Amino acid sequence: MDTGEFYRRDRAWHPPGFTLGYKSTALRSPNRALLSLPQSPADLSGPVFGHGMIDKLDHDLILNCSTGGEAIGERIVVHGRVIDQNAKPVPGALIEIWQANAGGRYRHVRDSYVAALDPNFGGCGRVLSDADGNYAFRTIKPGPYPFRNNGSDWRPAHIHLSLFGSAFAQRLITQFYFEGDPLIAKCPIVNTIRDKAAIDMLVAKLDLENQGPFDHLTYRFDIVLRGRRSTFFENRPEGN
Repeated sequence: MDTGEFYRRDRAWHPPGFTLGYKSTALRSPNRALLSLPQSPADLSGPVFGHGMIDKLDHDLILNCSTGGEAIGERIVVHGRVIDQNAKPVPGALIEIWQANAGGRYRHVRDSYVAALDPNFGGCGRVLSDADGNYAFRTIKPGPYPFRNNGSDWRPAHIHLSLFGSAFAQRLITQFYFEGDPLIAKCPIVNTIRDKAAIDMLVAKLDLENQGPFDHLTYRFDIVLRGRRSTFFENRPEGN
């Protein structure tokens, strides 16, 4: 971890806590000034994740919840790098993934969307970044789904990511979208972010040079930790 130059946060880079277009922010947004709490030894203590804790199929959402077949849908691979504000790799970061299936439905007891569940798709996985900060996982491209905002708004296809450092207190959560999806510009959650460049950093780019011929398309999504142009993390809207 680079502990050199301090990079001042750009407050305009992150969305405000309360946004009229996204109705639930009325209940979720803070109504008092935020406090910055110093980290204690307890916050920085383990657990520490190692390669031995990752199963060989954890990164493969097409197979890791199989009941005898492969998950149904558009097969994709997502890859990229975890880097810091100076473009240096962040090795050993635990990246957890969760998403809806090809029909736009999560395997969750509270998801009542009419789309069918896929018995061979659990919708979650995990992977560790390597020594150069690289990561990759194979999955099914998720479908869009409606949610109860302004009656029935639609979420673009997206995948959630959670990153852990050397302790649970260092968890960062975000989600990314897919290049070319027309629902991105119409999503009230996306539109809480004022800067179009920040939104663009949440869009995975089609990477045809690394496609799997006759098997899958590939998308690239790099994750930037800290700095003025860090990836937006929804659990740290003030900056990480």
